[in-house]
Amino acid sequence: MNKHASQWLLGLALIAFPIATLVLVLGMMSVPLQQLILDDDELTSNTLLPDFAAIEQTPERKAQFLEMLRPLVDEKNTKLLKSRERLLKIKEEWDSSATLTGVNKRNLARLREKFHVTYETYPEDARAIEILLLRVDVIPPAMVMAQAAVESGWGTSRFAEEAHNLFGHWCYKPGCGLVPSRRAANAKHEVKKFNNVEESLTAYFNNINTHNAYRPWRQLRAQLRHDETRFTGSTMVAELGKYSSRGPRIFTNYAPSFAVTDLNNG
Repeated sequence: MNKHASQWLLGLALIAFPIATLVLVLGMMSVPLQQLILDDDELTSNTLLPDFAAIEQTPERKAQFLEMLRPLVDEKNTKLLKSRERLLKIKEEWDSSATLTGVNKRNLARLREKFHVTYETYPEDARAIEILLLRVDVIPPAMVMAQAAVESGWGTSRFAEEAHNLFGHWCYKPGCGLVPSRRAANAKHEVKKFNNVEESLTAYFNNINTHNAYRPWRQLRAQLRHDETRFTGSTMVAELGKYSSRGPRIFTNYAPSFAVTDLNNG
């Protein structure tokens, strides 16, 4: 190849590269960013638990506890609904073509990982989507707040004050939390320590939305989620008999007092 031809090809390449880059950028701009990136439903704030025990008046203590917790619950549910919207787009493509491509394929992989729908247990995408539709969903705010109030003594328990643990979560690695004072001699569990309220709340949502013990609860949610008169904190909390050693009855005494219409709230 002679010198003039080489120079011509080099000049053509120098012109073609920026043009191709511009075309690529314009193409990406034509696709909304939210279609490229799966919304992350993690809470990013960092709320430290106030000294609720210092509030002498019980009504005021309860009001401040709910005032702290309610916006975080609403934010978490809002983020979950956005993730669910992505999941419904995935289902739409699968139903129309029995295959997944591009963004939907990547988002399904991320949802599988986040909500513990493994390829080993659910190798077929169709079945994985079914399971995810049961898991990627909201929890009634009144139910969340009722359980937090009960398990943490309205934010005054030792585990709430020292570990930001509002829901009584256990862990089993030595040093992962606080040792209960009444733990049996042969027991190994600790009450998990969190850095902030958001971490405790996230662990609660993950537990309810993924643990096998709450599969019947999730199935009931799927049945009732479009019925605003039945999908309430008091209705759903009655199904959580496996959550606490005290049973669901104690929660049903709390949930109605929050007087919340729960579906898609926030």
